[in-house]
Amino acid sequence: MHQYLIELASLMAIFSFAIVSPGADLAMVMRQAMVHGRRQAIITSFGVGTSLMFHVTYTILGLGLIISQSIYLFNIVKWLGVAYLIYIGIKALRAGKTELPAAEDEGVQAKSSQTALKAFTLGFAANALNPKPVFFFLSIFSTVVHAHTPVAIKFGYGLVMASCLILWFVGVSLFMTTPRMRAAFQRASQWIDRTSGVVFIALGIKLATEKAA
Repeated sequence: MHQYLIELASLMAIFSFAIVSPGADLAMVMRQAMVHGRRQAIITSFGVGTSLMFHVTYTILGLGLIISQSIYLFNIVKWLGVAYLIYIGIKALRAGKTELPAAEDEGVQAKSSQTALKAFTLGFAANALNPKPVFFFLSIFSTVVHAHTPVAIKFGYGLVMASCLILWFVGVSLFMTTPRMRAAFQRASQWIDRTSGVVFIALGIKLATEKAA
């Protein structure tokens, strides 16, 4: 048990830096909070966390090694991710002035035309269609986790990591939807869409330049 706690602590020490690093996941959750409100942003956060378990699962099953060593499979995932990020970016650039949903802090249920399924899918796809986690989880699980660690324990590590990721993005969602933040966003909603659009397109272009290790 002591060995497993050490492994988990080592994994979380590395993963904590990855969680707070700017990227497509953070940009997606922030835009969801700004445009669609707290509830949709939190649902998107769960989508990102579920996608993390998807990456952990195929890494544990050995599929991560196959993807990392196959240029063909790597490029399929990469270009799907590029297309998705650029598509989201173009949609944001073309969006008109957005009326933000009412703040939940005021006791009003935020209304958004976006369904819960779409909010979840946005978060899941933003993370799942990024090939970089393939190498990230493959590298940390192969260097930190002992080969003889039971599969159930490895899945437990993944659940802890996914839970921490969800909690982080839920925190971001709560912060971005405070009355003061939302008032500022309401005054500049059109620029927010344009800026987030440029960010998503830039992330797509950056992903396009990624090469398999």
